[in-house]
Amino acid sequence: MSEQVYDVIILGAGPAGLQAAIHAVRRKVSVLVLGKLRKSSTFKAHIENYCCVDGDTGADLLRGGYEKASSAGVEFREEDVTALTEKDGAFALALEGGRTVTGRAVILAMGISRNKLGLKREGEFIGRGVSYCVDCDAGFYRDQTVAVIGCESAAVSSALTLLLYAKSVHLVCERLDVAAELADRMRQSDIIFHEGRRVTEIIADRAVQGIVLDDGTRIELTGMFIVLGAKGAVDLAAELGVALDAETMKYIATDKKQETNIAGLYAAGDICGPPWQVAKAVGEGCVAGLEAAAYAKRMKGA
Repeated sequence: MSEQVYDVIILGAGPAGLQAAIHAVRRKVSVLVLGKLRKSSTFKAHIENYCCVDGDTGADLLRGGYEKASSAGVEFREEDVTALTEKDGAFALALEGGRTVTGRAVILAMGISRNKLGLKREGEFIGRGVSYCVDCDAGFYRDQTVAVIGCESAAVSSALTLLLYAKSVHLVCERLDVAAELADRMRQSDIIFHEGRRVTEIIADRAVQGIVLDDGTRIELTGMFIVLGAKGAVDLAAELGVALDAETMKYIATDKKQETNIAGLYAAGDICGPPWQVAKAVGEGCVAGLEAAAYAKRMKGA
């Protein structure tokens, strides 16, 4: 499919992403936001300590931001990004629906993943069969049997990637939540799909040996990838060689302009580290939006 070019593309529709969109579009550039309001950790929050807001719900706050951005000309798409690459001085973003869009500047504002399965012994076997990153660990499971646990675009994309390495790939999902095109790719592949199922037990001795599903099915395997939610900012950034904070290596490092070590790539909100506060996310989003718009204009010679 043909690519559509935007001046600024923002990944994430939480407080940081919405504020970035509002400030970027006011600089008269084209802005696309990729994300879903309901996926923001703010959506179910109760707002008590944010200046000038009294007792609003997170959902109300996000809907207000969406309406303000949309009325100003920001375009929204409820699609996840499965890959982010540099291309001819810009950034190409592959979407779960199969399309590709290009941005002169990109802002990562998807927050951080806090999701684990919560199974007994899950943490005990991280690095010994339990992984949360296919891009990091797929190569360790060549010609082996593995499973991906998750229902969104990152899980399906991860399972498709693992087909390039593993002998057999299982996907365990209670309720699939991806674009139809991605679901079709998965169903037409060699992935063994356990629909409507969840993992109840990890079988392990010194390393993972298998999993048990809620219907009693036992799957013998050597690796399980827990991929809950959309593809994370750190995962996407890693593909470009984006620097992480030196202390924890968990968050994206930015300067005072919210720019990463990659020109034209910015980050804002929780992905830049604590505190996990709406006020911080909005402030960083404001800066990122202004700076990304200015960068895009320079790239166009405007």
